[in-house]
Amino acid sequence: MSRQRVALVFGGRSGEHEISLRSARAVAAALDPARFEVLLVGIDKDGRWRIGQELAPVLERAGRELVSVPAIGTEVTLAVDPTAPGFVPLGGGPRIPVDVVFPMLHGTFGEDGTVQGLFEMAGLPYVGAGVLGSAAGMDKGTTKTLLHHAGIPVCGWIVARPRLDDAPSVRQRIEDAFGFPCFVKPANLGSSVGITKVRRPDELGAALAEATRYDALVIVEQAIDGRELECAVIGNDRPETSVIGELIPSREWYDYVDKYVADATRIEIPARLEPAVADEARRLAAAVFETVGCSGLARVDFFLERGSGRLYVNEINTMPGCTPASMFPKLWEASGVPFRSVVERLLALARERHDERARRSYTFSPS
Repeated sequence: MSRQRVALVFGGRSGEHEISLRSARAVAAALDPARFEVLLVGIDKDGRWRIGQELAPVLERAGRELVSVPAIGTEVTLAVDPTAPGFVPLGGGPRIPVDVVFPMLHGTFGEDGTVQGLFEMAGLPYVGAGVLGSAAGMDKGTTKTLLHHAGIPVCGWIVARPRLDDAPSVRQRIEDAFGFPCFVKPANLGSSVGITKVRRPDELGAALAEATRYDALVIVEQAIDGRELECAVIGNDRPETSVIGELIPSREWYDYVDKYVADATRIEIPARLEPAVADEARRLAAAVFETVGCSGLARVDFFLERGSGRLYVNEINTMPGCTPASMFPKLWEASGVPFRSVVERLLALARERHDERARRSYTFSPS
């Protein structure tokens, strides 16, 4: 059997660029070289696509420190030609064919439906949610609206455009909806980038300014005093869920430093929960996955409110981190599925969805 050529894409124009490299390193290590040929495709912070084994040492460094994609390798572009999918060197040379794409991209221009649309136009199978699921899952306001209308519990939220809505008007909306403290976030980002916990109204202006560094749209969420739970999901039409895990931050809340720098967060997998609560979290995770229109993989995050015992969906991550410290691989390991098996299953799901789409008719010929 010939090996599948997997284009492992990482980096990108995102605040989560460096974390993407860490995730890609873990995926590359999990792919069996007897079955898969890994083509490293790094997107630098300016958006240039580069291919080459010269990127392998960069991924190795990413395991020890936060690094970005340098100006090395062959600069390429993706051929938007479904009859001959692959990459074309910009300096000339033969097309580089690929069988499937693993876009280990987090955040803007990678997890928001943009690159997914490019892969669709190119006729390439790719891992993860499609255009709509990626876009809807990335935009936190859209996600909450969809879940709310589906009857899935979410905390209070408002969406603001600070360029149009001044801080006093946003403050009034917050006070009318749920009050302080609250969290101010870019509506389209992850990895706790650009997020501020606002305890008092006078802190709101700076928080809005920080969030708008990354997105014109800002979401403000009610602060829930609760335990932070997570569930991993994998599948297409029939999503499967992992055991439930719990994050116990070393800081006041699970911020970027706690995630990727301090490495002091405690993780309990499985979480110490009543069986009925764990079952309900898994049920909700699958429901969120289906409501948002996901495929392939996702991680669904919850708050379990202290006192009331209510579960609230916080968000869905349609391309969750896969670093050694990330919850997605840890949750599947605890569920009895090693990461190598997860990665191979994701590639199979990508091919399954691509083959299903290929059976459809996209043109009409009247008889």
